[in-house]
Amino acid sequence: MSTWDEPLRKGPLGGRTAKALADKLDLHTLGDLLRYYPRRYDRRGDLTDLALLREGEDVTVQAKVLDARRKTVPARQGRRRMDMMEATVTDGTGRLHLTFFNRGSYHQNALVPGRLAMFSGRVSTFKGRRQLDHPEYVLLDEDGSEGEAARAYADEVIPIYPAVKGLDSATIARSIGVALDYAVDIPDPLPPRLREERGLLGVHEALTRIHRPRDMDQLRPARRRLKWDEAFVLQLALARRRRESEDLPARPRPGAEGGILDAFDERLPFTLTDGQREVGDRLAERLDATHPMHCLLQGDVGAGKTLVALRAMLRVVDSGGQAVMLAPTEVLAQQHHRSIGAMLGDLARGGQIDGAENATRVALLTGSMNAASRREALLDAASGAAGIVVGTHALLQEHVSFADLGLVVVDEQHRFGVEQRDALREKATDGRPHVLVMTATPIPRTVAMTVYGDLDVVALTQLPQGRSPVSTHVVPASEKPHYLARAWERIREEVGRGHQAFVVCPRIGDGPDGSGGGEAGDEVDAPKEEGAQGARPPLAVLDVLARLKEGPLADVRVEALHGRMAPDDKDAVMRRLNAGETDVVVSTTVIEVGVDVPNATVMAIMDADRFGISQLHQLRGRVGRGRLPGLCLLVTDSEEGTPARERLAAVASTTDGFELSRADLEMRREGDVLGDAQSGNRSSLRMLTLAYDEELIGQAREEATRHVAEDPALEAYSPLAEALAALLPEERAEYLDKT
Repeated sequence: MSTWDEPLRKGPLGGRTAKALADKLDLHTLGDLLRYYPRRYDRRGDLTDLALLREGEDVTVQAKVLDARRKTVPARQGRRRMDMMEATVTDGTGRLHLTFFNRGSYHQNALVPGRLAMFSGRVSTFKGRRQLDHPEYVLLDEDGSEGEAARAYADEVIPIYPAVKGLDSATIARSIGVALDYAVDIPDPLPPRLREERGLLGVHEALTRIHRPRDMDQLRPARRRLKWDEAFVLQLALARRRRESEDLPARPRPGAEGGILDAFDERLPFTLTDGQREVGDRLAERLDATHPMHCLLQGDVGAGKTLVALRAMLRVVDSGGQAVMLAPTEVLAQQHHRSIGAMLGDLARGGQIDGAENATRVALLTGSMNAASRREALLDAASGAAGIVVGTHALLQEHVSFADLGLVVVDEQHRFGVEQRDALREKATDGRPHVLVMTATPIPRTVAMTVYGDLDVVALTQLPQGRSPVSTHVVPASEKPHYLARAWERIREEVGRGHQAFVVCPRIGDGPDGSGGGEAGDEVDAPKEEGAQGARPPLAVLDVLARLKEGPLADVRVEALHGRMAPDDKDAVMRRLNAGETDVVVSTTVIEVGVDVPNATVMAIMDADRFGISQLHQLRGRVGRGRLPGLCLLVTDSEEGTPARERLAAVASTTDGFELSRADLEMRREGDVLGDAQSGNRSSLRMLTLAYDEELIGQAREEATRHVAEDPALEAYSPLAEALAALLPEERAEYLDKT
């Protein structure tokens, strides 16, 4: 019996072909090859009169051979001598020249003058003559049956595979055909009961239809079956881990009546929204559990995620534990530290004369702190004096310890790698800590994991009372320069009303590579195929700052903010902006998350097509944070109809985070949910796509949960266990555990 993990070099293929597939396409086993699916399918198409042929068309013609001749093409530098055959054919409406390289005698013997045949290929022109280079062909008899044969030939569905140099689609197709014939008895990974109840094809029949479809109608049931393979096996892995996680130890954090959380709630100058209360109750229920919470808190920019997270942290503090908030940049860490301290007031001044009776401390730990401040923060964390610790990557260092780490809050989780988040989680001394990750716009992989069932999602869908909407408009600067001039006028108008503005650029400037360096917050996440401005480098903060001061914003107080500045200088810029001493800040994406300036009403994002959907959504969330409406202007030189403009139009059309994440998903795909890639380019899920298969994934989750409940060890049907091991080898299982 053939097996999915059978090496190709020992199976049906020759050693040379197996080596080429391994080296060029990373296909090593029979299963790898059978699951290398066609990228698309072509038909040879309807017969075309020779008189109607157009250059560049893929055509199928029926014609008689008029003449055929062989010749030798002499060797040239870098190219060996070639045997060549040329032929001329006609269908009565016109003539067409055919060219074949190598095996000239074979083609000359087949295509004798007077022979009728079908030819398929792409029309080109050489020295004024229409021709097909090395066309495929089939010889036809002249007994009156050629019409049926011609139609069958023209209607044949041809799979087109992702090819690489030295390994074309036709060679891949032949290799897969050999593998299909060899693997007729390959074990089916789905249990018989599941196939029967869901009306699914057997796996070999599905693979045959995918690789050798008789017609396009055969593809739909084949694709459905193969999507079930991927969805069910992945959901099985997730269901087993959900079951196992229930057995992991975590200390419950039930809070305490009359504690710091109750005191905080009593002092709130506003009423919590229904959504904030509901999400808070759900988090409280999970914090009470004896197994670790792992929640994704999703909410649009300004929905109040930080407040919800703070209430969860205070619940842990009331339970005698500590909470950590991990932020991606120093600007954001400092902002969180200030805002949490301001919200808590004397509740954050534990041990001080002016502190409340049940107060705690809120410590800040970043990489640029001076030695004395750093020592104090480390001592507060290790002793437990600080119930809440806010910090950057500095929190992940080995010498940072906690008395009783009960909750890890990760802000904008896509800025942190799996290993970084896991390093912080390992600092708990009593079981595993509860984990809450927050994001305003989930990146594609996060959305994928959400729907696949690995994350427990809580969502804030309601903006707090008093928050104003933000309108977004695309400014095509090259097509309509007067639109850009009007954008600067709008900023001046807002400043004239006493408001403030941001101007965001993709880079800093003045660096040896044009980037100027900086910290993680200066990065952009646009898809790599962009570059709509051609040779022009992306606009830089320092350059734009100088132009604005000399031009459209000459009489406005303008400052720069970017990651290359010293932390104290960045903090001073933000303080002046909050105090109304600065009108406009020209910044990199260092302001992307967490910056809260309620008086800022307008933002212009320069070279907006250089940014990804998530960043654009985050950036515009920095305006309209008070009671004043916000305006976001996406300035671009990209042309209408390009992918870049489509992305900008998507951002302008909605402020819904999940809707934007879906648009991002459709453009970039979900990445590899099992860990090989963070976004887009590679995925171990060959057939399944989140954007279109949510219903199927939900059904697979139900089936997987039921199967694990009935057979936790997967002993009843061994091919399923083997499929799981193939999809989730040890290193991927470890990755999935960590995420």
